[in-house]
Amino acid sequence: MSDKDFLVYLDSPRIKDISITEPFWGKYVDLIKDVVVPYQWEILNDNVDIPVKSHAIKNFKIAAGLEEGEFEGFVFQDSDVAKWLEAASYILEKYPNPDLEKKVDEVIDIIEKAQWEDGYLNTYFTIKEKGKRWTNLEECHELYTAGHMIEAGVAHFLATGKTSLLEIIKKLADHVYSIFGKEEGKIPGYDGHPEIELALVKLYEVTGDRKYLELAKFFIDERGQEPYYFDIEWEKRGRKEHWQGFKRLGREYLQVYRPVRQQKEAVGHAVRAVYLYSGMADVAAYTQDKELFDVCKTLFDDIVKRKMYITGAIGSSAHGEAFTFEYDLPNDTAYAETCASVGLIFFAHRLNKIEPHAKYYDVVERALYNTVIGSMSQDGKKYFYVNPLEVYPKEVEKRFDRHHVKPERQPWFGCACCPPNVARLLASLGRYVYSYNHDGIYVNLYIGSSVQVEVGGIKVLLQQVSSYPFEDMVKIDLKPSKEARFKLYLRIPGWCESYEVYVNGKKEEPEEPPSGYVCIERLWKENDQVVLKIPTEVKMVSSHPQVRSNVGKVAVVKGPVVFCAEEADNGKNLHLLFVDVNSKCKLEFDSNILGGLYTVEVDGFRMAEDDFGEELYKSHRPKFVPVRIKLIPYYAWANRGVGEMKVWLFGK
Repeated sequence: MSDKDFLVYLDSPRIKDISITEPFWGKYVDLIKDVVVPYQWEILNDNVDIPVKSHAIKNFKIAAGLEEGEFEGFVFQDSDVAKWLEAASYILEKYPNPDLEKKVDEVIDIIEKAQWEDGYLNTYFTIKEKGKRWTNLEECHELYTAGHMIEAGVAHFLATGKTSLLEIIKKLADHVYSIFGKEEGKIPGYDGHPEIELALVKLYEVTGDRKYLELAKFFIDERGQEPYYFDIEWEKRGRKEHWQGFKRLGREYLQVYRPVRQQKEAVGHAVRAVYLYSGMADVAAYTQDKELFDVCKTLFDDIVKRKMYITGAIGSSAHGEAFTFEYDLPNDTAYAETCASVGLIFFAHRLNKIEPHAKYYDVVERALYNTVIGSMSQDGKKYFYVNPLEVYPKEVEKRFDRHHVKPERQPWFGCACCPPNVARLLASLGRYVYSYNHDGIYVNLYIGSSVQVEVGGIKVLLQQVSSYPFEDMVKIDLKPSKEARFKLYLRIPGWCESYEVYVNGKKEEPEEPPSGYVCIERLWKENDQVVLKIPTEVKMVSSHPQVRSNVGKVAVVKGPVVFCAEEADNGKNLHLLFVDVNSKCKLEFDSNILGGLYTVEVDGFRMAEDDFGEELYKSHRPKFVPVRIKLIPYYAWANRGVGEMKVWLFGK
């Protein structure tokens, strides 16, 4: 589009144009395709014998008049169906499947029947509170669920070319446009849970209808303005709350404590925050709004420099599922919701499209390799909602302030936002590996793959072979349709201390890249090969001194991969383990753990307790016994039964 000229605005490849060939990530793509999407379909239809039922598809059938019954679930239950549809669409784009396509078409037909004549679509208000739509934007997620359905409709159209769901979401978006705005007779409000903003931009991208972009901008600019809309509607409905005590969470929880352009810190509900920031980045790009983009960068820096766990998780407090304050990153009470890391990836990806910089994909990579894939069991059928960095099962069971933490993944949740969110992200993983524009290709993630893109009117096939980050070499073969000059950008991660670049066997001496991307510009010919040597040594790292939970502790990492100690390898009482900070970490592949994992062994000590006696307190000099500590990747924890786990260990 002609207005894609704000700074740099990169395109992402279509899912159908990229193939993930690396076994590590290919396994996850296949898992989503073959297990997760079919399994979640059965759950959404209440066909799986698990303690928590979804009722989500049934809600749509009741709203459509196809079945009788009452609404069940949360007010935002519709969004589970929408995210499943989005994930299924991404699968269909790459892997045509008549059976899956039939299921998708069946759901779309039900959704169409559930939609009101004026375009409104929400099963809760259709079934349970028909006369109260748009009366509680603060709490009831109407625009949030609409946003997820819009995203699903865009994905389905791009995947299949069918307009069935696209027409539904256009009718829905047109209805929203008719209801909200500054004009006389419209509602000057916005949703308590941001999401529709980024969805409307996606709809603008496929339709070219600028009113959707304008509506997204309205929701963003109106947020936090005075008079405060949520108080106005609260008074109108007689001060009644959908969630008891919701008002006590305050304005920061909803990112409405001031207009977004005046916000300097990431506050409140972490998922709401990064969804909002993603929409802000999109609107900044398409409206060429540098002021808004600068706000996005400030908020991103606040998250990454002061409020993000080493695993790429965000949201340290269970109260409000929220950010708290700078450097407050407790390990055992961490909330670290899976959806928050997914949303952080969305946000960082968008910033990188506008202003390519390695720091954005450092965050994408950190969240992907740790929290996102770690939230799902290796069989794809159980999930973490909360992703702690330390677990003591007895504490989780007995202490009220730990009840949000689970020592093992769950088959489903009453609030099931996370499982389909992981599905739709991993189903679209290929879109994050590369970016491109008219004069260059950016390699963002070192994932073995092949992709075809068009650069300056020339089709380029790019094939990447990589076992990164467990091995240190990346090979990229380029096959332009004819000789062409363009730029190839290779991301150099922020943790990388040295690297080497070779083109056709000859070592290059590129300038130190201010953006973190090495740029190679040349006349490219068929079968040119680029080799990037990027050592990812196993390292011990420390936290900023103000992260009080981690003072005196170290974590072990290899590139973006974080390792942890589990009871299965090291016995009980992991709190008695100390790492010898002067020892060398040994990486090895252990074929006996979960089908094969890279593990780390490091020298350390265990504090002896058998000489202490039964006294609770006494004058005592602890004794330390040398031990060998074994660590596994954080993403693999809790797949061998219930036990203790720690990421941060005391150093000695």
